[in-house]
Amino acid sequence: MTDQRDLPHSPGPAGGWGSLKGIARIFGESWSSPASLATLGQLNKPKGVMCVSCAWPKPANYSAFEFCENGAKATLWELTSARSTPAFWAEEGHSVSALRDWSDHDLEMTGRLTHPLRYDATTDRYVEVSWDEAFAGIGAALKPLEPNEAVFYASGHAGLEASYLYALLARAFGTNNLPQSSNMCHETTSVGLTKVIGSPVGTIVWDDLAKADAFFFFGQNPGTNSPRFLHPLKDAKERGAKIVTFNPIIEQGLVSFVDPQSPAAMLTGKATKISDQYHQLKAGGDIAVLLGMCKCVVEADDAATAEGTAAVIDHAFVAEHTTGFEAFIAKCRAADWAEIEHESGLTEAAIRDAAAVYIKAERVIGVYGMGLTQHAHGALNVAMLVNLLLLRGNIGKPGAGCCPVRGHSNVQGQRTVGIAEKAHLVPLDTIDDLFDIKAPREDGMNIVEATEALFAGKVRAFVCLGGNLLRAVPDQRRLEEAWGAQDLTVMVSTKLNRSHLFPGKHAYILPCLGRYEIDAQAGGNQVVTTEDSFSMISASVGKRAPVSDSVKSELAIVTGIAKATLAPNEQLRWDDWTGDYGLVRDLIERTYPDDFRDYNARMFEAGGFYRGNGAHQRVWKTESGKAVFTTPGDLNAVGFQDAPGRYRLMTIRSNDQFNTTIYGYSDRFHGIEGTRDVVLMNPEDIVEAGFREGQMVRMITDTDDGVDRQLGGLKLTGYRLPRGTIASYYPECNVLVPIGLHDDLSKTPASKSVPVRIVADAA
Repeated sequence: MTDQRDLPHSPGPAGGWGSLKGIARIFGESWSSPASLATLGQLNKPKGVMCVSCAWPKPANYSAFEFCENGAKATLWELTSARSTPAFWAEEGHSVSALRDWSDHDLEMTGRLTHPLRYDATTDRYVEVSWDEAFAGIGAALKPLEPNEAVFYASGHAGLEASYLYALLARAFGTNNLPQSSNMCHETTSVGLTKVIGSPVGTIVWDDLAKADAFFFFGQNPGTNSPRFLHPLKDAKERGAKIVTFNPIIEQGLVSFVDPQSPAAMLTGKATKISDQYHQLKAGGDIAVLLGMCKCVVEADDAATAEGTAAVIDHAFVAEHTTGFEAFIAKCRAADWAEIEHESGLTEAAIRDAAAVYIKAERVIGVYGMGLTQHAHGALNVAMLVNLLLLRGNIGKPGAGCCPVRGHSNVQGQRTVGIAEKAHLVPLDTIDDLFDIKAPREDGMNIVEATEALFAGKVRAFVCLGGNLLRAVPDQRRLEEAWGAQDLTVMVSTKLNRSHLFPGKHAYILPCLGRYEIDAQAGGNQVVTTEDSFSMISASVGKRAPVSDSVKSELAIVTGIAKATLAPNEQLRWDDWTGDYGLVRDLIERTYPDDFRDYNARMFEAGGFYRGNGAHQRVWKTESGKAVFTTPGDLNAVGFQDAPGRYRLMTIRSNDQFNTTIYGYSDRFHGIEGTRDVVLMNPEDIVEAGFREGQMVRMITDTDDGVDRQLGGLKLTGYRLPRGTIASYYPECNVLVPIGLHDDLSKTPASKSVPVRIVADAA
């Protein structure tokens, strides 16, 4: 463990030698073979493999090394030479109950799973089982259930082909209970953007990055979550574009960047300054900031009208393409600066400085992440950013648009091909005709609803296509207690994780191939495809030998469960589809012909093929047929009142993790080394509360729903944060997030503004 006495350490720039050292450490710790380095050279290139980490797009004009630190870590982590065989469970101290005391990191360090496993309650251990036995047991447990007593969850990793068949399996079973990991992060985007521009995804394409005059970042951290984004940002700064960032915490990737692919930069350590302005607003203060910026735009336009100079607002665009404009600008004119300052935590002068950059720029891209989406009024956050962009016509023109940065590598694509709990999003009539089934028309449950139903005893089976759901969902301890009461739990996984340690009455771990591995089926080595954040579809071809002869592809696991569960149907050709994934792509094209035209022919195009986006072409698929200005009723996004001793907790991530996967304990971007058990707090808040820096404290959720939620053993660490805002790590802090605290439109958990109190920890 690294010495923790002097936390936090000073962070350096993103990229540079720090990035290479981070990759080298994971290479050593994961015992990856030297051949894995060749795999890195094939990442994100045609006929190669699309990264299993984030969903950042792949440029058509790719570089020699088209991977980042996080992508390399994810690759090496999956290509480890360590193996978690059935013999692991026979060792002393390896009962399921005992392993609950292990950390997330240590569980995954046991290595790749090699055989299907069944939980044996008598010994409290998993035991090896054949695939036929596993599928038969799963089918036997599912068949007696009412369809809506089962939930089919997907994590965002599985390719489009497996995902399409997984959704088909659920609907042929009789349910739309198809929640997905986006329910916990960007469902606010899917619902919020659809409401105001008619598109559930971002509007820009790769070429827009090189044409933008300015980028405005709200709650997105490219250094940790999408490091390859830093390269086009560096290029933008070199051509004179401006970057303005709003984030409660300093994220090093938006401060400075040393390009690891530049020999000169690496030799000299010369960093590119990324943000021209960096504004640390309160957690949940984005609505007020955006209203203030819009107020500045309206004032500048009013002044231009009075002076007879060029308009600031694009009135022709507004008239032709939008609705709700007059009510919104009336709100802007009436907005009070004192209230804006109070709710945002920023000064009027700071907001005016940011607005001045926006007004001067002809082409603006608005970038955001979970810092906007994970609030009680997250959809209003998104709508307010859209308002700002609409004022000057910054959607649907070159170099401009809305850019939500997604997380997992195929989280967007899974929604595209039918993993969706909302029935109206899926062409069910087409699916019925193709497969001679009657898909249900009532909506299924999202992850919040499914969790609440599980607490109520209404869910009896959970099938998970990837992920570590128990660690990812709010109210983690309550979920752990309820999870084991189910009749069936099924986890499709590559490594051990905490979700395996709370088995249902019948529980199976089904090991799957990684995307880098050869997927040999009857028709030869198979291709899988994914969709990135810019709606581009790309193919992957695995070239590494499988981790074991006893693992199956995600698609083969889906079809195996389907065959064991569903009644025979000549139109459900599970064996044929397993033998040739191209047949599945043909089905996807028939189901979604506008998005997947000539699918098999185009999937190897450099950079992927574009499935299209109406809002990119200024076609607004909203109720009014126009983009919508939204007049805010609230000026903060948190959904609760401030109170003495109450803090706004925002969960953060280390650059040494990906989602719930913890690679290690070196968060160099935040200056935290050797531990994750910290709570970051403004030094003035520490003094005012009567604490001292370095003191061990406990966080307690400050709600009145009758549930006691606490997390202790945390080192209080002085940090540059706005007063009243504190930060600590995800997923550890999920125990503090109430399942009922979520965005009011999308039900995305409000993990970026959780009301908590802090007390001294007796421990």
